[in-house]
Amino acid sequence: MVEKKDKQHIEEEDEMQIDWLGMMKNAWEGRKFILKCCIVGIFVGLIAAFSIPREYSSSVDLASESGTSGAGGLSSLAAMAGINIGSGRNSEALTPELYPNIVSSTPFKLELFDIQVKSLDGDINTTLYDYLDEHQKGAWWNYIITAPKIAVGLIRSLWAEDKSEQMGSLNRGNGNFISLTDGQRDIAKTLESRIDVYVDAKTSYTTITVKMQDPLIAATVADTVTKFLQKYITDYRTNKAKKDLLFSQEIYDGAKKDYEAKQAAYAAFADANQNLITQRSRTELERLQNDRNLAMQVYTQSAQQLQLAQAKVQEETPVLTVVQPAVVPLQGSPSKLKVLIIVTFLFGAFAVAWEAIGKEYFWKYWNLLREELRN
Repeated sequence: MVEKKDKQHIEEEDEMQIDWLGMMKNAWEGRKFILKCCIVGIFVGLIAAFSIPREYSSSVDLASESGTSGAGGLSSLAAMAGINIGSGRNSEALTPELYPNIVSSTPFKLELFDIQVKSLDGDINTTLYDYLDEHQKGAWWNYIITAPKIAVGLIRSLWAEDKSEQMGSLNRGNGNFISLTDGQRDIAKTLESRIDVYVDAKTSYTTITVKMQDPLIAATVADTVTKFLQKYITDYRTNKAKKDLLFSQEIYDGAKKDYEAKQAAYAAFADANQNLITQRSRTELERLQNDRNLAMQVYTQSAQQLQLAQAKVQEETPVLTVVQPAVVPLQGSPSKLKVLIIVTFLFGAFAVAWEAIGKEYFWKYWNLLREELRN
């Protein structure tokens, strides 16, 4: 039994070896076809390499603040004054996980439409909207793929030109909605596909990556997106604190004005009645003095409230540290050499697989199919 198993194992190994040798033999016999496919792959790779526009990526790394507030002493000071200014940022609603949603929102993208961009060679100096609309290059096969869509769009524009112009205005004041034209919507989608925001859930480390067909424009847009995001987060976080500060400033100004008026009235009456010792004058002087003291207390408390409101704004202002600023990239992608190598390899691999295995099985099953059809 052992000898039979050994012989069977040897026979299986021999069959496997014969199969590999057979495939190598088939591939060698079809070497001319493989060579032709490689040559065709070189030409196709060259066409693809020079047809695909080069893209440049520029990234900005942001380190978000920790969840705990850095102004713990401020909360203690406010508590001593009998004022509650909150428990810091532990309860903030705008977390770093929402940054991608902010950047991809329509209002945020609309703000980017009007930024000024300039190409590295200086030939392009326009807005980002016009750059994406007029200066984007694409592979020639993209025009073939999108030709039906363009034709349908032209036909639709002939029937709804007036309506499209009417809906093209950006409505930001007459309701909580924004209406865009088809062109603006396409540019917004293009812009969204070229901006990527990645947030590490554990460290809240944020990376903003922008891809453009010009290195300087890529770095410019990445830097602008970072600044707009910082401004958006700051405005969101400090909105209520700024309103409280404005209210405290109004109270302070009124209290100061009232105190100064009461103080002036007291001083004027005291100077005019220095030699009078009547009870009425004394009573009036005491009343004016009490009014002045009360106004001074209100004025002092409002000044403290104003200082705390100012500190509250500072406390609520987020800290987004730019660890790695936007850098103008030197190299783009894809590399023409890599595209050429990949395409040539794919053509060569297909030819080898066809000659070694595919051709034999193809004609085998093809003949079986023909026989079945005849029968």
